[in-house]
Amino acid sequence: MKKRFNTYIKRDFNTWSMLTLAIIAFVSLPIITIFIQLFLGPGESWLHVVKNLLPDYTVNTVILIVGCTILTFLFGVSSAWIVSRYHFFMRQPLEWLLILPLAIPSYITAYAYAGFFDYGGTLELLLRVLNINPYKFDVMNIYGLIFVLSISLYPYVYISSRVVFRYQSSRLIEASKMLGASEFKTLLRIVLPLARPAIIGGLILVLMEVLNDYGAAKYYGVQTFTTGVFRAWFSLEEPSTAIYLSAILLVVVFLFIGLERWQRGAKKFTFSLKSEAKLSKLKVSKQSQFVLFIIVGFPVLLGFVLPFFQLLYWCVLTFSDVASAGFYPIALQSLGIAVSASFLTVIFAVFVLYFPKWNRIAILKQSSRIAVLGYAIPGAIIAIGVMIPLLSLDKLGIEIGKTYFDADIGFMINGTVFILIYAYIIRFLAVAFNPIEAGQLKLKNCLSESSRLLGKSPFKTFLNIEFPLLKPSLIGAFILVFVDVMKELPLTLILKPYHINTLAVKAYEFASDEMIMEAALPSLCIIATGIVPIILLNRLILK
Repeated sequence: MKKRFNTYIKRDFNTWSMLTLAIIAFVSLPIITIFIQLFLGPGESWLHVVKNLLPDYTVNTVILIVGCTILTFLFGVSSAWIVSRYHFFMRQPLEWLLILPLAIPSYITAYAYAGFFDYGGTLELLLRVLNINPYKFDVMNIYGLIFVLSISLYPYVYISSRVVFRYQSSRLIEASKMLGASEFKTLLRIVLPLARPAIIGGLILVLMEVLNDYGAAKYYGVQTFTTGVFRAWFSLEEPSTAIYLSAILLVVVFLFIGLERWQRGAKKFTFSLKSEAKLSKLKVSKQSQFVLFIIVGFPVLLGFVLPFFQLLYWCVLTFSDVASAGFYPIALQSLGIAVSASFLTVIFAVFVLYFPKWNRIAILKQSSRIAVLGYAIPGAIIAIGVMIPLLSLDKLGIEIGKTYFDADIGFMINGTVFILIYAYIIRFLAVAFNPIEAGQLKLKNCLSESSRLLGKSPFKTFLNIEFPLLKPSLIGAFILVFVDVMKELPLTLILKPYHINTLAVKAYEFASDEMIMEAALPSLCIIATGIVPIILLNRLILK
């Protein structure tokens, strides 16, 4: 028995197996920490939170989820269907303009609309110029937050739906028409059910972003689970209570995912990219074209144009005050951190994808699934899960330094940029992993198998054959992570070193200090760095 066990160890436990285990430990450490902390019990204020705060957190979060789900579905699906199905004025520019709201973080959109509708704001000035009695719209409430989050996040649903609609076979629609169904009935009975997995996938991304939002909810004064996590962490100084609140969030996310898969059952959804009868575009009258243009242009106007020009107006007014000598280092620091984190995240996504494939232990071959867990956990909780074990490691290092070297080495990990980048890798690993995995699945196995038969190692096979073919997917993954890192706020607020700042945090600090106009310049810098990658991403989608 012992001899057989030793034989299995020598045969199966190779270099790639050890590297796979190392990657699993690297990625799983924050998640395992959070799981263990749940068994240590909540903080002293947990009963107070449950009795006085949890009901508000629950009601507000449920209202946000329901409201944002409905609006993002309406904006995203209707826009995707119209640009995929009809010819109308400005269709091609609007097709990629509909993605641009992703370049503006939701908390920045919230700042812009707060100023736009504020007393003495842009809307009131425009109405006075037009000799119209000004009417004040109050957006600083939960319904305004639903509106802001929806017009910021609908592109997730739009992108996923458009890809399916673009390759939808026209034969099914023609058959439905021949049976007497109208265009609208065909959309409801044929097109939407077939596009359901893509739509649900986009809505789940929206759900995760809504649950992760902190900046917009905090500024609008809406108490959600995420703001409660920050309150427990900073005000109550109880990480265990914050983790308990986060556990409820995770249950909500996994409940939605499990409920959808259970309801889907054994149904299969497939479509062919090589279909000879792609969805044909219909020509409509000029009046109908105008209506379609209004419907599709409405989310672009609300989600990008109005916030962008509001920020641009503020930037002109405050540029000389904000663009001081201290601003440019912050911009460079933010850019450098985003580039470094994106590059390393893509590398680790490749490791997570390939190391399990190259090892010989069967149970480790499915370990790449852990990559998707980080994105389902709010950024604030990832920060806590990273900080707790690394803080213990730092304390151990301090004790060793005092005991054996009589030296006070201080914190070597916490309070540095390395812990921030590590947290970014965990948080956005799924964002890089998914496009790389999709690109890898398109590669023919015969190429790598031929290389292996010729005696090349798995690493050399990847480097010489698969890596060149994966470049578009790697670039797309880098772009996605870069945009997300530039916008990330909750995680950065907790883990950023004192001597380092980012554009996202700077904009938040200005808005928190009621200097909302001064927040325009760092906000526009974030938008500028996000627009070009998103345009490139749109081209990759079209290809």
